[in-house]
Amino acid sequence: MYRTQFRKVAPFRSSSSGKAKRSTDVRDFSSPRSGKTQSESFSQTPKNSARTNTKSTSVRQPFFNRGDKKPFSRNSMGRPSFGGGRNFSGSRRSSGNRNVGQNIHFSKFINKAVPNEVVEKFIPENLFKDFHVDERLKKNICDKGYCEPTPVQDQIIPHILNGSDVVGIANTGTGKTAAFLIPLIQKVLLNPKEEILIVVPTRELALQIDQELKSFTAGFKIYSVCCVGGMPIGRQISELRYWNNFIIGTPGRIKDLVDRKCINLAPFSTIVLDEADRMLDMGFIADMKLIMSKMSKTRHTLFFSATISKEVEKLVKEFLNNPVTVSVKTSDTAKSVDQDVIKIAGKEKIDVLHDLLTKPEFAKVLIFGRTKHGVEKLSNTLVDRGFKADSIHGDKNQPKRDRALSQFKSNGINILVATDVAARGIDVADITHVINYDIPATYDDYVHRIGRTGRGSKKGKAITFV
Repeated sequence: MYRTQFRKVAPFRSSSSGKAKRSTDVRDFSSPRSGKTQSESFSQTPKNSARTNTKSTSVRQPFFNRGDKKPFSRNSMGRPSFGGGRNFSGSRRSSGNRNVGQNIHFSKFINKAVPNEVVEKFIPENLFKDFHVDERLKKNICDKGYCEPTPVQDQIIPHILNGSDVVGIANTGTGKTAAFLIPLIQKVLLNPKEEILIVVPTRELALQIDQELKSFTAGFKIYSVCCVGGMPIGRQISELRYWNNFIIGTPGRIKDLVDRKCINLAPFSTIVLDEADRMLDMGFIADMKLIMSKMSKTRHTLFFSATISKEVEKLVKEFLNNPVTVSVKTSDTAKSVDQDVIKIAGKEKIDVLHDLLTKPEFAKVLIFGRTKHGVEKLSNTLVDRGFKADSIHGDKNQPKRDRALSQFKSNGINILVATDVAARGIDVADITHVINYDIPATYDDYVHRIGRTGRGSKKGKAITFV
C-alpha cells in the first residue's frame, strides 16, 4: 500500500489586520504553456486519482486495478507526482454510463466574462397573472416575490398546463423548479386525487424542491412526502400511510419503498425526472426504468436536464411521448460566471487557497473536492486556520448536512466544502466564488459545479486549481 505524503505547513505569521496570513506567489494564467510540460505536484492527492501520461491521451487505471504496478511516481522530494501535461484528468469509481477519467484541457476552465456587456432584457410573452392557474396560487407566487417568469418558466409552463410531455434543457439557477411545480400544483387543485412523482438525483435537491412546493401551496390542502436515502426509512414509511399528492425522492429509496410495497406506483400518472443527466451519470438508469414500468402507461412525463448526450436522448425516446422540447441554454456555462485557473506549480495547494480566502471579495465560497475524505479533511484544516467553514458529503448524516447548508445560507459560515453529488441540491443565490480545489472528473461535472454561482442576474467567479 502506498501512502500519500504531505509536506508540513510552515507556521502562520500575523498580518497588520490581525488575520492569519501566508505569503504565496499565486499566478493566474489564461493561455496554455508553451514548450515541454513538467510534472506538477499537488499537496493533497485523492486516494484513487489517475494520472495523465504526457506521451499518450489514454488514462491509466487507478492503482486498485493495476496489480503490482506502482500507483504513482515520486519526485525527488518524496511527494506523489502527477504527469503535468496539458490535459488534466480525474478518476473515480462509478456506475452507469459515466465517462470516468475524461481528459479535460485546462483551457475549458477559462472564460472571461465580458466587462460592461450590454445584456438585452428578457421580455416574457406571459406574466404570472396571465397563466390559467388558481387565483390563490397566483397570490402565493406574488408573495414569494416572483414578478415576471424567467425564460424557462415563460416557455414551459403553458405546455405543462396543456398536458404535453416536455423536455427542458436549462442550466441550473434558471428557475426550472418553479417551471414544473406551478402547473403541477394547478393540476392537483383541479383534481385533488392526483398523485405526482418527482425523481431527483440527490437528497439535498429533493428537500429543496419539497420546501419550494410547501411555499407555493401555503394554505392549500396539498400534501407531500420526501423519500430519500440517508434519512430514517421508518419515518418515511409512516408518512406514506397518509395521503400525499406529491412524492419527491431519489431513485434508490423510491425503488426500496416500492419493493417493500409502501408505494404503489400504478395510480401515478405524472412524473418529473429532474437533472436526469446526473441520475444517468450516477448509475440510476435501471432504477429509473423500473419506476417508469410500474406507473400508468398513459402518463404525463416531464424531463429536465442541463446537458444532452446520446444516452440522455435514448431515455427521452424511451420515456416520453411526442415531447415538446424547450431549450433556454445558450452555452454550457453561464455568461455571468467569470472562469479562470490558478497554476499551483509545486506550491502547497492549501496555502494558495488560504491566501485567496483572506481576500475580502471572497465573501461566500463553495469549494469542491473529489473525495469524501478529502472534503472533510480540507474543511477541518480551514477551521483550524481560523476560517468559518463546514462540509457536506455522503459520509455525513442528513441532520449534519442540513445544519451545514443552513449555516451557509444564513451566513453563519462563509465557506462550504462539498463533493459533486452532495452539492447538487445547493440553491444559494449569493455565492460569490466556486473553487475547484480538485479537478472535476468530467466536463459535465465542471458545468454543474460552477452553476452554483452567477445565478439569476448576479455575477460569479469560478477558479480551478491546475
